[in-house]
Amino acid sequence: MSYRKEVKVTAVLELRQARVSDHHVIVGCVQQWWNDSRTPDQAHELSLLLPRLFLQFFSRTSLVLEDDEGIRAFLIGFHAADNEEEAYIHFVGVDPSLRGQGLARRLYTAFLRHAAEAGRRHVRAITSPGNTGSISFHQAMGFTVEPGDRDIDGVPVRIDYDGPGQDRVCFYRNILSQDENVRP
Repeated sequence: MSYRKEVKVTAVLELRQARVSDHHVIVGCVQQWWNDSRTPDQAHELSLLLPRLFLQFFSRTSLVLEDDEGIRAFLIGFHAADNEEEAYIHFVGVDPSLRGQGLARRLYTAFLRHAAEAGRRHVRAITSPGNTGSISFHQAMGFTVEPGDRDIDGVPVRIDYDGPGQDRVCFYRNILSQDENVRP
């Protein structure tokens, strides 16, 4: 187990849209930030979930938080092409030294607001059944766990969702547009 130094956010973190040029940095962040909970090979494998295409085609809906040290948190998300009412949060990362300080909440809130402004009414996300921190975070953000094929430790899980042995917890959240005076 590695020691994680907590760093208080003292500088202002700028929130901006992601750019294609961020791809290399974000992949490096995944490989570095998940090194505390995975082997280097596993962290590399995880980074493969972020091919360049996400920033080539969804940079407008993906977000980055950065300061003078660089990217400190990111959210890769998009508006569904086949369903004009849905958006999807694909991958979120926060520098381990800054976790627990509301950065993921800030990214989700901005994504939900932009999705609502674009007329999206629902947002989906998934996580692994063993990622209890992610499950708790999504529930705290107002996401509902969708029904699954089986319960694991009291959590509904969709078996083989992403292929054999790739079980997932699926989340769903309704958001309403600003016209309806409801904030995401």
